Amino acid sequence: MNDTQQPAPDETTDQPVRRARRWLPSLPLLPRGRAGSSTAGDESGGRLGGSTDRPWEAVRGGMREFGAALTTPAAAGRAPLATAPKRWVRATPYVVVLAFVATLLPVTVTVLIQDYGMSGGLAGGLAVAQTLPLMLALIRPLHAWWVIFLADVAGAFALHAGPDFGERSWPWPPAVVVGYVLLMVLLGLRESRRTLIAVFLVTAVAGVFFEQLSQEDSDGSWVLMLVLAGVTLVVTYALRLRGEAQAKLAEQETISEAERAQRTLLEERARIARELHDVVAHHMSVITVQADTAKYRIAGLTPEVENEFGEIAAAARESLTEMRRLLKVLRNEEAQAERMPQPGLKRLHQLVEATRRAGVEVTMTPPQARLDELVTEVPSAVDLSAYRIVQEALSNVIRHAPGAEARVELDVRDRELVLSVVNGRAQKTRSALETSGTGHGLVGMRERVRLTGGSLDAGPHGDGGFRVEARLPLTEQDT
Repeated sequence: MNDTQQPAPDETTDQPVRRARRWLPSLPLLPRGRAGSSTAGDESGGRLGGSTDRPWEAVRGGMREFGAALTTPAAAGRAPLATAPKRWVRATPYVVVLAFVATLLPVTVTVLIQDYGMSGGLAGGLAVAQTLPLMLALIRPLHAWWVIFLADVAGAFALHAGPDFGERSWPWPPAVVVGYVLLMVLLGLRESRRTLIAVFLVTAVAGVFFEQLSQEDSDGSWVLMLVLAGVTLVVTYALRLRGEAQAKLAEQETISEAERAQRTLLEERARIARELHDVVAHHMSVITVQADTAKYRIAGLTPEVENEFGEIAAAARESLTEMRRLLKVLRNEEAQAERMPQPGLKRLHQLVEATRRAGVEVTMTPPQARLDELVTEVPSAVDLSAYRIVQEALSNVIRHAPGAEARVELDVRDRELVLSVVNGRAQKTRSALETSGTGHGLVGMRERVRLTGGSLDAGPHGDGGFRVEARLPLTEQDT
């Protein structure tokens, strides 16, 4: 190796820093040494200085992160249970904290004056600083912690410098421990894990400091408060994580339900589009044939008219080609049965008979002869949609009301095809039955009605029954 060439840095020396950055993510990468030294001695000294400074840089970076954890609170938000639906539940945290403050404030003043011999003014000031910020902790717990912790430390110093208090607790009197544990509850429900760890460490350092300051006065109350604070922080933080996970799960379930509903709607629309392809293709084929044969059927056509008919036939054939391409996009592997001729109202009596064989007693009006007369006035799209609506309604009766009686009625009123399917309550236990339904229940019915510009009324009827009524206009609607 050339004397002036630097050796490749050893990446293993960065492993302790990288492990530290798991808790201190913003710790900056440290320089590996001074490059570009003119002599080998300077280069060696630069590398030695870099390796010596590296631990101190890590310590300083860690202290900066530690300070940031104690001075960077979570965004001010709502108090615990603020999203509860009931008002009394939302008010519960305020009532509980207010009750603690109203109890701890006079108790602290009394104990400090009578048991510890502290002056009334100092006792009152410490009691206020140690208890009233608990109300602030409902929305800004880290700010409240700073006030209460400093007041607790000041109180410990004041007790140590005051008259002898015998065997009573020091550095933390009982009221201080109770208030601090409540503060830890509110901290654990709001602040980040890094902040909670920092608060726990500061609490431990303060306890150890007072233990070393006066082991004769200390009765170990700092250990009790440290243990209670640690357990409280762990439990409340775990409960918060569990609540957040449940909220995210509920949100995902809501999104999944909306996606399923949207997917069902799109599938039904695609199914309707595939079914209507045959209807539209038939009309386009008729246009093509009529336009192509016009010059043979009609005598005396001028060349301009023949060209016009030829352009009409060409446009119709092009439209049919584009429709077939669209149909290839809409079809899927499960749509093979849909290539059969589409049914219509003329086959309604066959559908009713098949439903009877499935165990549902169905009556239908009008009779077949009257039905054939009505169908002559019904457009193809309405004919197909009406059949599918009745088919899906009867399938729902088989699935959800086995053994019930059903009634199918169909008529033409005011240029509208009015059909209804009404069933009574189920007479048998529901079971998994094969049905002839081709859609997605009410979703498919509504889409078919919307397609024709009609209206649908579906809902409970009578004593446990259900009623579906659709009105489909027989004239073209502007949509």
